Amino acid sequence: MKKQTVNIVIVGVAIVTLIVLLNSFYIVSETNQVIITQFGEPIGDAVIKPGLHMKIPFIQVAHKFEKRWLEWDGDANEIPTKDKKYIWVDTYARWRVSNPLVFFQRVRDERGAHTRIDDIIDGVTRDTIANFDLIEIVRSTNREFELTEEAAILEVISTKIETGRDKIAQMIFEKSSLITPEIGVELRDVRIKRVNYVTAVQEEVFYRMIAERKRIAAKYRSEGDGESAKVRGEKERELKKIQSEAYRKTQEIKGKADAEATRIYARAYNLDPEFYQFMKTLETYVASMDKETWLILTTDTEFLRYLKSSRKR
Repeated sequence: MKKQTVNIVIVGVAIVTLIVLLNSFYIVSETNQVIITQFGEPIGDAVIKPGLHMKIPFIQVAHKFEKRWLEWDGDANEIPTKDKKYIWVDTYARWRVSNPLVFFQRVRDERGAHTRIDDIIDGVTRDTIANFDLIEIVRSTNREFELTEEAAILEVISTKIETGRDKIAQMIFEKSSLITPEIGVELRDVRIKRVNYVTAVQEEVFYRMIAERKRIAAKYRSEGDGESAKVRGEKERELKKIQSEAYRKTQEIKGKADAEATRIYARAYNLDPEFYQFMKTLETYVASMDKETWLILTTDTEFLRYLKSSRKR
């Protein structure tokens, strides 16, 4: 019985010793830096040397922070520009913990840091954007517009920028970088990720763009109708010219044919006038009489001359 009790005690002591040892050591990796706190208060400088380190178990606590550059992606904010255009501005930045002790004292952890960076960058962005017209925030250079009609819609085709979007982003970065060390944070850069109109302005811009597209479409249709009328006119003129030329040629051919027929008729008449007159009379009979035809003629009419002469024979 005593032996069993001794074994239990030994196992308990071993477990407690193991827990104490595990709580006495902490590891600092290549990507971490550590602040040791005692009863919630930081003691000493940050531990940045990689390796295995010791601390007082249970009393001291190791707080690890990243050494690497981290990403901050803020929420879009509605901001008025200098020319009274309300826009949504979405920014992002890269940052790191530059002073772990100050970082821990001011914001405690990354979540707190994100909240403070939100306040800093959003505030600086709002103040900076409000000092510039919309065109300065949208464009970075004075290159010519490729689509001049779209530029006319925005009424900025002749506007020359003096600062530009890149420089404005750099100004936001420089101003924010002066504030973030107060929370132990170093900024690497700040960029404007997206700029967009607020809903009310978007609808107005879309309406103006649609109206402009309709105007341009009407212009193209008008030009097309004019070109179509020109082509149709040329077609009608060419058609009449062809028809006139064809009519002239047909009349010439008919005239030549009539002349040739007349010549042949005259020649035949001259060869045997009596036979020619006889044949023409027979053709007249065929053309003018059928079984439904009634003729009332005198007996001495020339039309019946050959019929009467054949009866006498």
